[in-house]
Amino acid sequence: MQFVKRCLLVTGASSGIGRAIAEQLLDVGHQVIGTSRECRKFTRQHARFVPWQLDLSVLDSLIPAMQELLREFPHLDGAVFSAGIGRFGSLEEFSLAQIAALMNVNFTGNVLLTKALLPLLKRNNAGNLIYIGSEAALKGSRKGSIYCASKFALRGFTQALREEAANSGVRVTLINPGMVKTPFFESLNFQPGPESDHSIAALDVAQAVKFVLESSSHIVLDEINLSPLQKVI
Repeated sequence: MQFVKRCLLVTGASSGIGRAIAEQLLDVGHQVIGTSRECRKFTRQHARFVPWQLDLSVLDSLIPAMQELLREFPHLDGAVFSAGIGRFGSLEEFSLAQIAALMNVNFTGNVLLTKALLPLLKRNNAGNLIYIGSEAALKGSRKGSIYCASKFALRGFTQALREEAANSGVRVTLINPGMVKTPFFESLNFQPGPESDHSIAALDVAQAVKFVLESSSHIVLDEINLSPLQKVI
């Protein structure tokens, strides 16, 4: 393992997995720029934490927002893309706006942020791009057609990007958690079972991110799948 202090972008840092990742990175000494649609949700005061308002569903705003962020933080050397939304149901129940929102936040927004950040990392010949996917990227499921599509798309994107970026020293990793006990499920009609081995903790995902960042620079952890010991809904 190696430790290098970094300046890292974390999307969706105000709650759930993103918050756990931001806190873990701060605890081990990194600087974190944490994005959220509503910066007032940030309550943790830390000298190395910078809140940054960013809405991944508004695609036209993302490239200018990233350009502004990079002007302020030209030493940014990696990102963890953890923002995401979930919506499940039969395909005919989805409106066009709902389909677009799911794809924009879970996939297209990540692509645009990466597009803005990648030239800097390539020039520096180093950096980590870590994407939080889902077990839904591995197998389609009933009432998950659009959600699974967004995560399958992200998985294909990271596989291709890994090949594209490797010669520039940029490491691309996809982490696919199973069900994580977070507020993600508050707006859904299902949730993990009540026992501790029925779900993953957000901290488990954060620790996987830490492991990736601290791994030797001559290797890349392509894809990590994290599953609860038992799958109970």
